[in-house]
Amino acid sequence: MKARPATVTPIRDEPERRGPFPAAPPPHAPPRTLIEELLIVLSLSLLAAAASAILSFTAHPVNRSVSVAVIPQTPRLADQLVPIAFALAPVWLVFYLLRRNEERPATIGMAFDRPAFDVGGGALLALVVGAAGILIYIVSVRLGHNRIVIPVPPLGLWWTIPVLVLSAAQNALLEETVVLGYMVTRLQQVGTPALAAVGVSAVLRGSYHLYQGWGGFTGNLLMGLLFGLVFLRWRRTWPMVIAHTLLDVGAGVLFILFQRQLPGLLAG
Repeated sequence: MKARPATVTPIRDEPERRGPFPAAPPPHAPPRTLIEELLIVLSLSLLAAAASAILSFTAHPVNRSVSVAVIPQTPRLADQLVPIAFALAPVWLVFYLLRRNEERPATIGMAFDRPAFDVGGGALLALVVGAAGILIYIVSVRLGHNRIVIPVPPLGLWWTIPVLVLSAAQNALLEETVVLGYMVTRLQQVGTPALAAVGVSAVLRGSYHLYQGWGGFTGNLLMGLLFGLVFLRWRRTWPMVIAHTLLDVGAGVLFILFQRQLPGLLAG
């Protein structure tokens, strides 16, 4: 009797869909290792930023009599560029850990295979979040629950706009890589339900914006929930990186154009 050939089941890299969301890619390391890696990355980046933001929130009044700068207000270009470069070290660490665990950028939604989709989705998200963010900011400042935010480097210099764009891209790449793609994926891989992982990520995102006040916390918490749900649905991080970059650049441009009309900010 002729033997039947063995049935070969292909290995699938793409996660299977469970309900409305695809499942996270299977882990390539024990849960304890993944948790330790996540805590190290967060401690070197956004968890440390959250602790600093909470200290700032409790140390000074939270109202429109106080202003906070997102970008250092130093007039030297080198003082602007060096922090931007070193702030990306945690992103480098994330990609190193992925390689060490024999994973690909696609594991955390950062494959470069659909640029048109990523740009289009990012632009749409930026429009939605930007409109809501402006409303939350203005209302929060008017109610005395938020500080005046200065989202631009020193004005009137030839590098004001280039540094604004570089800073926006750096913030977007750091936050969306670490607190969205990497954190949500790792939490799912160690057994955290998808929606709970998004909730934890969104709370952390809001926490490191507490230096702005309750408006900064609330707006970024809501943005984190939206970005997290979109990430679960698409399993892509680049649309949020693009949206975040556009949001920060847009905030800076609006500040430059309308700084005299901003609530609580005295015209210079």
